[in-house]
Amino acid sequence: MLQPPPIVLSFAANDPSGGAGLQADMLTIASMGCHPLSIVTAITVQDTVGVNDILPLDPEWITDQARTVLEDMPVQVFKIGLLGSIEIIAAIAEVVSDYPHIPLVMDPVLISGRGDELANEDMIDAMRELLLPQVTLLTPNSLEARHLAQRDSDHADSKLDLNLCAKRLLKMGCEYVLITGTHENTAQVTNTLYGTQGVVRADEWERLEHTYHGSGCTLASAVAASLAHGSSMSDSVSEAQDFTWQALRAGFRPGMGQHLPDRFFWVKSVDAEDAESEGIVIENS
Repeated sequence: MLQPPPIVLSFAANDPSGGAGLQADMLTIASMGCHPLSIVTAITVQDTVGVNDILPLDPEWITDQARTVLEDMPVQVFKIGLLGSIEIIAAIAEVVSDYPHIPLVMDPVLISGRGDELANEDMIDAMRELLLPQVTLLTPNSLEARHLAQRDSDHADSKLDLNLCAKRLLKMGCEYVLITGTHENTAQVTNTLYGTQGVVRADEWERLEHTYHGSGCTLASAVAASLAHGSSMSDSVSEAQDFTWQALRAGFRPGMGQHLPDRFFWVKSVDAEDAESEGIVIENS
């Protein structure tokens, strides 16, 4: 009997465009050789331009979805994306608390690429209190890191240092924090992984020309998949960054908004190699 692939369970919202949310998680996790389980937290009305509306599900439905599959299949890693309400945050926090041995990767989805608010301040407070103490790896971009780490005593217009943000988030209970630098005004994108002892690794990547719908979901899911295969946190973050950058570089623009990552970019490479080995010339149109 063949050994089943590692299993990653994702809590996230449905995205009809296929760019972000559960669809992004499923594509990424499957592309990296794991079996994805999908727990729907909310139904969204969105496209590649932005998010128009969100319908959070009943928390009991989310709990029932998760507990049903958890009682049936062994899960190696949890991944959390868009949540939808305080009640949903509390429900998920209760479920994952029953599995403290399973690593938890959380992408704190606060705003869309267009700037649509996806989590209000009460929800952010609930994340800090109920979820961050259980998180193995938090993967905010620099804007989300500053928002999550903001304190009432901070000056309203201050731009918090990212090292300080990481320290504060770690003190909230996260084991690791990976802050991505796409939104920073730098020539290259710098992503920094922090642990309780400080910086674990910092990686620089070529800044691509387009903006992408679902890049954060892809990165967090890729880390979760790598962890599910048994890699260390540092190696998982390295592998996930490479996967995400390659997916973005191969991205495409199917609609009127942002580009979408191609999570199966490697299939094209395999096809090209197979064609070359057979003496077939592939011309780019």
